[in-house]
Amino acid sequence: MQILGIIPARYDSTRFPGKPLADIAGKSMIQRVYEQAKKCAQLSEVIVATDDDRIFEHVLGFGGKAVMTSPSHQSGTDRCAEVAEKYSEHDVIINIQGDEPYIDPEQISKLIGCFNGADTQLATLIKKISNEQELHNTNSPKVIVNKNSEAIYFSRSPLPHIRGQESQNWLQHFTYFKHIGIYGYQADILKQITKLPVSPLEKAESLEQLRWVENGYKIKVAETEIETIAIDTPEDLKKLIFD
Repeated sequence: MQILGIIPARYDSTRFPGKPLADIAGKSMIQRVYEQAKKCAQLSEVIVATDDDRIFEHVLGFGGKAVMTSPSHQSGTDRCAEVAEKYSEHDVIINIQGDEPYIDPEQISKLIGCFNGADTQLATLIKKISNEQELHNTNSPKVIVNKNSEAIYFSRSPLPHIRGQESQNWLQHFTYFKHIGIYGYQADILKQITKLPVSPLEKAESLEQLRWVENGYKIKVAETEIETIAIDTPEDLKKLIFD
């Protein structure tokens, strides 16, 4: 099985312009993500997908591989699909977030493991929620999972609602999971989902993956115990432990 790792990276960000090139202890964010992804031996190739010449040239400068993509893409999934067309020999595409500079290669491996089952169309990671603040954080999507380890709904709200219990006690009565935003796609499925129109649920929650669920696609999930730190603003850099 040929597996392609793609790191979507765009320069324009409302909250953090130029984020992929942000310096983190002497290396750019995108270089750190790239180097972490390269540690995953199961990836046949790692490519940065960008629409910006500065990012493209920077990646080539540190010895990485990059592909220029259309500036009109609305999501990282769309950007991955364009690159996947150029690397059509690959069976599975892994969409690696470009703003998690210390992503653990074991998480990528765990996601790839979901595709050991021939019927897996899409895959992602989940992690148990351990505190009330995380549970009620609308910036941290929650996942409802069925007995087949498939995601059946994503929400910014804590679901399910525990009837008859105060919300601060919900973690005592149910195991909640948050979504870890790394995706895997069968190559042919990736082509299909990028042709789907925006769905009502996706629009309501502003969560792309709901488009796939609403159209009947199955999303396999694997549970990780490893925490990830995403960088959304310059202030988030303070969360990092520099090496």
